[in-house]
Amino acid sequence: MAWLLWSGIYKPLLLGLGVVSVVTTLVFAVRMRFFDHAAGLGRMAVRLPGYWLWLLKEILVSSVHVARLVLSPSLPIQPRLVYILSEPGEELPQVILGNSITLSPGTITIDIDEKAVLVHCISESGAKDMESGELLRRISQLMVR
Repeated sequence: MAWLLWSGIYKPLLLGLGVVSVVTTLVFAVRMRFFDHAAGLGRMAVRLPGYWLWLLKEILVSSVHVARLVLSPSLPIQPRLVYILSEPGEELPQVILGNSITLSPGTITIDIDEKAVLVHCISESGAKDMESGELLRRISQLMVR
């Protein structure tokens, strides 16, 4: 709807393609059982901007850390794999966890199973940050119903 208002183009072909796009998206959402979780999504949407701001700060801090590692003549990289135990049962918190980890420079989500997330960290301090549990705590606050 916003695209339609911003573009100012109201040709039948574009309107028809827009309707097809919306219907296709809704069909996929229903098939993926997206609306089964819709009750909690409204409350989560209120908390989401705060989480995004915190995550943006963490991404910036991580970017500076990785830049220092890479630009250092001794290249003090200490790669490490870390398991982060996550709440079993719900997929959405695990998806948010995995994506948040991968967005941060120096870390990447390698595997997600029912109870844990496997993360590759470029340094020991990055691994300690992952093990601290702050990210899990923030996601738990985001998911509170």
